[in-house]
Amino acid sequence: MENNDTKKVGSVMVVGGGIAGMQSALDLAESGFKVYLVESSPSIGGRMAQLDKTFPTNDCAMCTLSPKMVDAGRHINIEKLTYADVEKVDGRPGHFQITVRKKARSVEADKCTGCGECTLHCPVRYQAYPAYVEPVDPAIKSAEKEKIDKLLKQYAYKKAPLLSVLQGVNAEFNYLPEDALYYLSRTLQVPMAHVISVASFYSLFSLKPRGKYVISVCQGTACFARGAERLMDRLQDVLEIKLGETTPDKKFSLEMVRCLGCCALAPVIKIGERVYGKLRPMAVADILKEYRDDKR
Repeated sequence: MENNDTKKVGSVMVVGGGIAGMQSALDLAESGFKVYLVESSPSIGGRMAQLDKTFPTNDCAMCTLSPKMVDAGRHINIEKLTYADVEKVDGRPGHFQITVRKKARSVEADKCTGCGECTLHCPVRYQAYPAYVEPVDPAIKSAEKEKIDKLLKQYAYKKAPLLSVLQGVNAEFNYLPEDALYYLSRTLQVPMAHVISVASFYSLFSLKPRGKYVISVCQGTACFARGAERLMDRLQDVLEIKLGETTPDKKFSLEMVRCLGCCALAPVIKIGERVYGKLRPMAVADILKEYRDDKR
C-alpha cells in the first residue's frame, strides 16, 4: 500500500476556460479523471465568444463553442472554478498542491449566470444615490449675460429655442463661450451634454475663439485640382498661422471646407460672407490687406 507522499491522485487541473481549455477538460473527464477547470473571468467561453466566424472554415464561432460550453458545464467529472486565479503551485509531478484564490462574487453562485451586470450596479463600488450638491450659478460677465438674456427673450415663443439662441450667441461672439453654454444649460434646463452635442454637431459653431474674419479655403475636387493647396500655403505664409489657428490680433481664422458649391469659379476661398473665385496665390496678400485696413 502506497503512503500519502507517493500516492497519485486521479485528478487534473486545466487553467483557462476558453475553447482549448474546455476541450482539454472534456477529453480528460471522458478518460475518467476529475478535472478542475479554472477561469479568471466570471464564466467560461473565452475570446471565441466575441468572434463571428472562425478561420479558415468561416464556421459560426458560437455554433462550435456553445455545445462545448454546455458539455463542460454539465459534465459530472468537471468542477468549474470560475472567477478564480491560480496563486501557487507546490509539489512534484503526480503529487501537486495548488492554491487557488476565488474572487468574492457578492452574489449567490448557484444563481449566477456570469452576465457581469452586478459589477456595473454594485452599491458598494458605485453610489446608487450620490450626495446632493447644491448647484452653483455659472460665472458669466454681465455684458455677455445681458446679450444672452436678450436672445432668450427674442426666441421665448419657441418651444425649443436652443438652436436659435446658439446661432445668435455664435453670431455675437464669433464662437460659443464656455460660460455662455453653462448659462444656457441652467436657464433653459437642458442638460449640458445635450448643449455640447448640438454645438459640436454643426460646423457653423465653434467652441474655441475665432477671428473677426473666418477664411474658409475650399478643398473640393475642382478647387483641389486647380491649386487650392497653393492658396492654403500662401494664406498660411501671409497670416503666419497654421490651419485651424487664429492670428494673435484676433483678426483672421483659417479653416478648410470640403466644398463651397462654386466649382465653376475654382479655386475659391470665402472670407466672412464674401466669396473670391478664380483666385491666384499672388492676389492673397492684397485681399487680406483690405481687411486689415477695415476697408471691407
